[in-house]
Amino acid sequence: MVPNTVRVAVGILGNAASMLLYAAPILTFRRVIKKGNVEEFSCVPYILALFNCLLYTWYGLPVVSFGWENMTVSTINGLGILLEITFISIYVWLPDGLFLQRFALGLVLPVLMLFGLTACLSNFMVHTHHMRKVFVGSVGLVASISMYSSPMVAAKQVITTKSVEFMPFYLSLFSFLSSALWMIYGLLGRDLFIASPNFIGVPMGILQLALYCIYRRSDGAAGKLHDTAIDQEKGLKAVVAMLSRELAGTKPEAEDQK
Repeated sequence: MVPNTVRVAVGILGNAASMLLYAAPILTFRRVIKKGNVEEFSCVPYILALFNCLLYTWYGLPVVSFGWENMTVSTINGLGILLEITFISIYVWLPDGLFLQRFALGLVLPVLMLFGLTACLSNFMVHTHHMRKVFVGSVGLVASISMYSSPMVAAKQVITTKSVEFMPFYLSLFSFLSSALWMIYGLLGRDLFIASPNFIGVPMGILQLALYCIYRRSDGAAGKLHDTAIDQEKGLKAVVAMLSRELAGTKPEAEDQK
């Protein structure tokens, strides 16, 4: 009873951390909507997250799991589905170019088809809960590894540009917390299909946080240099204006002496 209680408690904490993780891009998309374009933000992480949420919502339902043993997994991933669909819809609606819209839709449709195929096969072709968990969990494992690997694109961009502009801090923080909690949840329940993906998610979260700490200083230094340059430019303009006034004042005096 005690281990199960602890597992449920960790699952609730995992739900809270995952909710913050899924909601973190709201600030990003608020900025995107305000500017009217997606800038350098990629839709790939959100599409992979959608695929992951679809699979693990299905995995946690009684159709696959034994009863409601993984109810917390289904609830948070169900919420994740709604949020990821919203983010992807904004991405598809906003881009200026038709190519980006086709690219996003070209990734979403295969994801939906693959999930539908997985759900149908697990429901109609596999007849025991254990084998259903193995089948759906295996597909979910691949999807989770892909999802946790997608931030490598953002990490590469941070290293290249030496700027954390396109890798929000809260997204990295909540990704680390969520991965750590779900890893513990999976280990407590001896469910490797939940714990295993987070063996990758935790180090990736640590890497993102480390990059943020390193290159945040670079952003700060660049900002200070920019402010210093602006101040110097203003100072030069003020000196030039003062000299111009002095020169303009000396001309009448020179004429009077003549």
